[in-house]
Amino acid sequence: MTDKQAILADLKKSVETWDLNLVKDATQKAIDAQIPVSEIIGDGLGKGMEVIGDRFDKAEIFLPQVVAASKTMELALKILEPLMTAGAGSLKGTVIMGTVEGDIHEIGKNVCCAMLRGAGYKVIDLGPDVTAQDFIDAGDENEAQVLGGSALMTTTLESQRELVEAVKEVGASYKCIFGGAPCSQAWCDEIGADGYSETANEIIGLVDKLVS
Repeated sequence: MTDKQAILADLKKSVETWDLNLVKDATQKAIDAQIPVSEIIGDGLGKGMEVIGDRFDKAEIFLPQVVAASKTMELALKILEPLMTAGAGSLKGTVIMGTVEGDIHEIGKNVCCAMLRGAGYKVIDLGPDVTAQDFIDAGDENEAQVLGGSALMTTTLESQRELVEAVKEVGASYKCIFGGAPCSQAWCDEIGADGYSETANEIIGLVDKLVS
């Protein structure tokens, strides 16, 4: 195993085990070894987050562990921030995320936010109970490409439809993507959404496709 592989393995492990000391150490080593930020995130931290996403989907770990892993990842991203802003081109795009109006569940959304940040996107998290207008305003302010709305209750699925319609009304070019337990590909097709992500792991490929 080369030094680089060892560093990337440590980065992955630090997120999987939410080890703040290891992530600080490994991130600094990665910077010193001049590993590109995209690789530090994509081949190191992001791989750890994928494992977390998988284990969460299988109910092997629960929300506190996901939050701990996200915090570990965020610490690394903070350390990398100067490098990321230096080459602003290294951020792939901006995604606005929120739980739709009337819904306060944030678990899945928080995992998706961490995954996207790890994949090199700027993510603006609006939190729970977000109106269609708030999504659009945040999109305008941050020059975003994608609006992502999560719904965990069947009753709030209509809020996803409202977001799609609001975007059409203002003639904005935002791509609307949705997820959450009651949400499905069929529902997203019905309301004219641009994409559906069943699990947190799928969201990166979905957004990559829409932004490229």
